[in-house]
Amino acid sequence: MIKYLATYNEKCVGCMTCTSVCSKLYFKEDNPAKSRIQVNEMPAMAYHLVVCDQECMACVRECPTRAITRNKAGAIVIDSKKCVGCLACVAVCPIGAMRWFPGNPVPFKCISCGACAKVCPKGALEIQTKEAAV
Repeated sequence: MIKYLATYNEKCVGCMTCTSVCSKLYFKEDNPAKSRIQVNEMPAMAYHLVVCDQECMACVRECPTRAITRNKAGAIVIDSKKCVGCLACVAVCPIGAMRWFPGNPVPFKCISCGACAKVCPKGALEIQTKEAAV
C-alpha cells in the first residue's frame, strides 16, 4: 500500500493554510517557498495543488547515492545522511514536486504526513492509500 496526499483542486480557495502549516512543521517558519506542498494560482481564481504522488519514482531511479527510497508507509523519502545535494531529483521530477531552497543542503518533498489535510478548511487535501503498482 502507498500512503499519499490526494488533492482536489476544485475545492482549493488559495488560503495557503496548507503551505503555512507545512513550512512551520518542517522548517520552523511560515514560508510558502519552504512548503512541501505548492499552491499555484491559475486563471479565473483557480488553484493547482502540487505534491508528490508517491508513485512516479523518477527521483528514486535518478539519485546517484540511493538516498531516496520508499518508507514503510509507502511514501518516497530522502535520507539526508546519504544525500549529496546534487539536485538530480529536483531536475528529473516531472511535476515539480521535488523542492529545493537555497541554503538548505537537502531537497524536500511531500511525505504524506497529513498535517496540511488536517487544517485545510475546504477539504482540498486528503490522506489516502492505494495499491502499489507492480
